[in-house]
Amino acid sequence: MAKKFIDIMDTTFRDGFQSVFGARVLMNDFLPAVSAAKEAGINHFEFGGGARFQSLYFYLNEDAFTMMDKFREAAGQDANLQTLSRGVNTVTLDTGSRELIDMHAKLFAKHGTTTIRNFDALNDVKNLEYSAQRIKHHGLKHEVVVTMMDLPPNCVGAHDAEFYEKCLREILDSGIEFDSVCFKDASGTSSPEKVYRTIKMARRLLGDNVHLRLHTHETAGVSIACYLAALEAGADGIDLAASPVSGGTSQPDILTMLHAVKGKDYDLGGLEVDKILKYEDVLHDCLKDYFMPPEATQVSPLIPFSPMPGGALTANTQMMRDNNILDKFPAVIKAMREVVEKGGYGTSVTPVSQFYFQQAFNNVMFGPWKKIAEGYGKMVLGYFGKTPVTPSADIVELAAKQLNLEPTTAPAIDIADQDETKSIAYTKAILEKEGIEATEENIFIAAACKEKGIAYLKGEGKVMVRKNSDIIKPATKSGSNQFSVTVNGHNYNVEVADGFDNFTLKSITPAKESSQPKDEPKAVSSTGASNEITATMSAGVFKILVNIGDSVKAGQTVVILEAMKMEIPIEAGCDGEVEEILISQGQTVEDGQLLVKLK
Repeated sequence: MAKKFIDIMDTTFRDGFQSVFGARVLMNDFLPAVSAAKEAGINHFEFGGGARFQSLYFYLNEDAFTMMDKFREAAGQDANLQTLSRGVNTVTLDTGSRELIDMHAKLFAKHGTTTIRNFDALNDVKNLEYSAQRIKHHGLKHEVVVTMMDLPPNCVGAHDAEFYEKCLREILDSGIEFDSVCFKDASGTSSPEKVYRTIKMARRLLGDNVHLRLHTHETAGVSIACYLAALEAGADGIDLAASPVSGGTSQPDILTMLHAVKGKDYDLGGLEVDKILKYEDVLHDCLKDYFMPPEATQVSPLIPFSPMPGGALTANTQMMRDNNILDKFPAVIKAMREVVEKGGYGTSVTPVSQFYFQQAFNNVMFGPWKKIAEGYGKMVLGYFGKTPVTPSADIVELAAKQLNLEPTTAPAIDIADQDETKSIAYTKAILEKEGIEATEENIFIAAACKEKGIAYLKGEGKVMVRKNSDIIKPATKSGSNQFSVTVNGHNYNVEVADGFDNFTLKSITPAKESSQPKDEPKAVSSTGASNEITATMSAGVFKILVNIGDSVKAGQTVVILEAMKMEIPIEAGCDGEVEEILISQGQTVEDGQLLVKLK
């Protein structure tokens, strides 16, 4: 009897890049590997969407639409090129209006997309209805999604097979048109038994003719077992990646899965080991100079308790590296557990995973629940849709008070339509003011990426890619065998001893920091009534709101910093006149660094 054909989607160039490099891989560096994958017989790729939209403008100074066009050229006209969309959020962290949701589907169809995988992190079916309609309207295939994860211990009420059956029935009852169904576990925390029961249930509800697939990550160490369970339960497709962006926080490796099904009645996409080996050799060569974050290669036993998705984990650690606060990462991951427990059990996948991480970050940096992150607060208040269970009442009360918002049950898309700043006309006016042509692509870039999108369109974008050749800077010799070395932004004094044909390492000591001692971050920037306005934490300078000579009042926001995709207002501690501005927009500043001086 012939083996069952299992469709393999290669996630290397979207989820793989996102999960390992925080989505920061330059287009011209990886395109040769796309051609190699095609030669290896792969014809189904995830090639855009998700964080691989905004990240190109934020960190690569590249255009996502140009990247998609060139990918289509390399992959060929017959390839199934798939993107990831977050329902009403499409490819942003915020809810989009109906105008922008329609524009998203139209532009992605124009730029080479075949299929859009469409999910809602809250599993709120209302958040899928309009986006699904527009995907089909513009001639694309629609893969509807139920999002999965495991809850921390002793949490009940969602994320079991019965909950997923309820979600799938709501999709079917809504009349949403779809071409395939995916169960997506971005954190890789679901157990194999739950996966088996869920896929078995879905096959029973959908019948034998609907394409059914599972997506998971290796972060918790059970991905291969989950894929085998899904195949045994009747799945038609799974997602895999190629080394060096496989395993760890990413999807299992294609070769690993080929090995796992030896002797079983499954044909994984007709793929052959020798051809995949050649493809992976090319990919290794393309990415050889990219810094591989150690956390991207690890399986973490803590992830089932604090379900951080692989695709968000390295994006967050890369941002923490940018701001020199990576040492806080273990504490933030630990703090995530309580944030998930109190937040209503939205699936830990973007944007909710980012909300969880931002709130955990605030709890570590500012004290537990002292500062409600805007996204997390809006989620528990209902502005992104209905959470699977009711969030903790005390957190809802805190969010309402701090954000000055009332809880709502209004559909998220209706709220977005009432927001003038989410209209096409509003974004067009900004482009016209900046002297930028108001093409549909430019409108969507500006609407999705805000100030950073405008900066890109004005030619002011920055490249923030971590390559080994950039991270380890050339050593400067300070003595006969003593060197000062900068590694990943930190300075070290290194002493070596001469050998016959090499050097023997004698000592490595951290260099003394020249900056002033750092205190724990404060909720406001000023130190009492000081005329020196300082940074509350390591961050980037997002906006400078004053000029030299301006009069300011105590409590007035003078600078906005940005860290972890959050804006941090920096306020004056006293009345005064701006005497000196010691920073520039886009600069990275340290905790306690002097920003503005008053007189």
